[in-house]
Amino acid sequence: MPPARIARLVCLLLTGVVTACAPHYNGPVSDHFDGKKFFNPGMPERESGGLLKWLLNRDKKPWPEQPNAFVGLRPATRIEGDSLVVTFVNHSTFLLQTNGLNILTDPVWSERVGPTSWLGVKRHRPPGLRFDELPPIDVVLLSHCHYDHLDLPTIERLVKAHNPLFVTPLGVSYLPRSVDARTSRELDWNDTLRVNDRLSLTCVQAQHFSNRGLGDRNETLWAGYLLHTRFGTVYFCGDSGYGQHFKQIAEQAARSPTGPIKLAMLPIGSYLPEWFMAPVHTSPAGAVQAFLDLKAAQAIGIHFGTFQQGDDGLYEPVTDLRKALQQKGVAERLFLVPTEGRATVFR
Repeated sequence: MPPARIARLVCLLLTGVVTACAPHYNGPVSDHFDGKKFFNPGMPERESGGLLKWLLNRDKKPWPEQPNAFVGLRPATRIEGDSLVVTFVNHSTFLLQTNGLNILTDPVWSERVGPTSWLGVKRHRPPGLRFDELPPIDVVLLSHCHYDHLDLPTIERLVKAHNPLFVTPLGVSYLPRSVDARTSRELDWNDTLRVNDRLSLTCVQAQHFSNRGLGDRNETLWAGYLLHTRFGTVYFCGDSGYGQHFKQIAEQAARSPTGPIKLAMLPIGSYLPEWFMAPVHTSPAGAVQAFLDLKAAQAIGIHFGTFQQGDDGLYEPVTDLRKALQQKGVAERLFLVPTEGRATVFR
């Protein structure tokens, strides 16, 4: 076996060995929790040995250096009124500003995502906003426990600088609490949470998995969120493969007080090879179909351009998204590709 491949396997094993496993979640059995582990309803278990097969046969596409990557200006302290200002930071991290509220999704400002500061996946471009220039953060949404979505060093910095409220799915709140964060009650799929008179949330189904080590797989839940605001309904997908749950989420949103989805934040990266990634990571084509299933007025791409996790290259998610939009007859202006550090205003 080539040394590079051996190194990747060693890194994978070390990642599991050196990190603590999640405390076991205790709760009632449901259609996605068997009393010990969470699972994706209607989705068969992934093929055993698939991870090893992929690692031994990787075909990484190019990720060129980005030495002149754009970093945005300091955001407004608050955005009053019913418009929504969305600023892409990196990967699945966005700053959402509306009606005087500042919300972060899956915040990551670390140089690497992994169990230590030196072991993990290195970022390929800087965050689009400087951490020290963030406005006061009120709420942080965490979709699941994976390192590229739940970065404890960043959470600790947010606690010290802003002390926001952290919202998590079932079993995940122990992580922000470990660095003295304020947390809401944990949410199961279909649970609602009233944060204040300007924001309510619905936790919704995603098709993914969870672990932070080798011994805690699927012991905490993964999820997306519907944000009910005066702007309207915003859907943050988090991480998910394509599935019928997108149609169910559209129905949930339509029944909500804020109505059908005005903006859907959908993942478009880390999708190759599809034979391995498709169950848990939506491809650009799957994201376009999800957009149609959700009956959303507008979509914006997330989960791309920062960390090389799948075999897709730096530019493939964007080029494949545009191809998929053309094939489905969807105008590109309806599914935006954000630029790190640049704010987009929705009304």
